[in-house]
Amino acid sequence: MNDPAFPFARRRPATGQGTAAPACDAGSETCDGFPQAREREAGQAGFTLVEMMVSLLIFGMLAAAGVALLSFSVRAQGVMAGKLDDTSALARLSSALEADLAQASLRQTRNDRGDLLPAFTGENGSGAVPMLRLVRGGWSNLDGARRPGEQKVEYRLDGDTLMRVAYPQLDGAQSYPPTAMLTKVRQVALRYRVNGAWSDRWEGSAKTPLPQALEVRLVRSDGTQVRELFLVGTGYGERKSG
Repeated sequence: MNDPAFPFARRRPATGQGTAAPACDAGSETCDGFPQAREREAGQAGFTLVEMMVSLLIFGMLAAAGVALLSFSVRAQGVMAGKLDDTSALARLSSALEADLAQASLRQTRNDRGDLLPAFTGENGSGAVPMLRLVRGGWSNLDGARRPGEQKVEYRLDGDTLMRVAYPQLDGAQSYPPTAMLTKVRQVALRYRVNGAWSDRWEGSAKTPLPQALEVRLVRSDGTQVRELFLVGTGYGERKSG
């Protein structure tokens, strides 16, 4: 009923038993004077659980592929570094042999027992210790030490490492610590050439103290074979005749 004090008050219909609530239009912003909440559109509903799981699966696959690619790159870099180090060591060995053999001298030496040794001694390969011994010239003396300009050097195979041994003096001196020239060497074979013929050993003589050339065959641990030829005492015959 209407209140006489408020003649303009809006009368709300009773919603008691048997009385239905007023229906609200779907497109209306208000319902019976009160704001009506709009239903959220489908595009604003967010991600479903299935969509999240698919997204996580794709992200995991991309992450796994990235880790595998990075691991492969690291392994490839390590293998390449090892190959480069091995190639550099082989090049250093070749340079050392070339320098030693090209400057081979006719100077005989004595060991620590006083025994006279030939200027150049060569065995057939890694089965002997040392397998190669010679005296080379051209040893620089930058610090002015009291030593000759020639040096006695030896090559030997210690395990799977090819070593170069140098001596501070020509006669009766202890050697310097050996220098590792090349690792992963299974076998070394040497041959010596003189007057068009090859020999497996070299001891020299008064007429031919040095061979004309040296053949070195290396068998690496992986089965790779390396063959190199070096001239020995280059030009020493011409200097002798001159």
